[in-house]
Amino acid sequence: MSDSLSLPWASDFHCHLRQGDMMDTVVPMVEQGGVRTVLAMPNLTPPLTTTQMAVDYGTALQKLAPNVHFILTLYLSPDLTPEEVAKAAAAGITAVKVYPSGVTTNSDWGVLDFKVYYPTFQAMQDHNMVLCLHGECPSDAKKGICILNAEERFLATLRELHQEFPQLRIVLEHATTKAAVDCVKSLGDTVACTITAHHLFITIDDWAGQPHHFCKPVAKYPSDRDALQDV
Repeated sequence: MSDSLSLPWASDFHCHLRQGDMMDTVVPMVEQGGVRTVLAMPNLTPPLTTTQMAVDYGTALQKLAPNVHFILTLYLSPDLTPEEVAKAAAAGITAVKVYPSGVTTNSDWGVLDFKVYYPTFQAMQDHNMVLCLHGECPSDAKKGICILNAEERFLATLRELHQEFPQLRIVLEHATTKAAVDCVKSLGDTVACTITAHHLFITIDDWAGQPHHFCKPVAKYPSDRDALQDV
């Protein structure tokens, strides 16, 4: 009987590789962790808002980890016009990441009004690009929004985007709730979600008062964890 287990190379479709000294330290460790395909997040400082910025970033990553395939993304901003989408698609960039303003790290340049970007989404649909959503609304006490319901309150926006652009491939990233899972399952083949590993194990009780377990979007209730495990 063999005393070892061989696993195939994994893919990480939500990877923050940062920049500067942090990038130099982290990127060589990707392959050491058994990963050879990475979707690189664009929320740097400044964010990757143009094709050339993303291409240059990809070049820097490749030098640090030549055996890893880096899938590059752009940060949705006013710089991402339909013309820039076409340029990005031609350069092999396959995805655009949306950060609602203020919901996570380096999201200060994020989206306040999705409708402003409808021409960009149409261009993305035309070029078969993927829209990756950080699916949370910004916390707002007057609207009753906090980190526990921010994802569920965002789902109306997801439904609206899918209704307006039914052929646009949309990924709701790091889903944490049963509501999100049910919503994605109801929207058909062009909408999917990703799940981060820790959300399959921990719940609110594990991070409340435990700073090392706190990471947005936060883990929710046991019923939410069960729904994530089921899919």
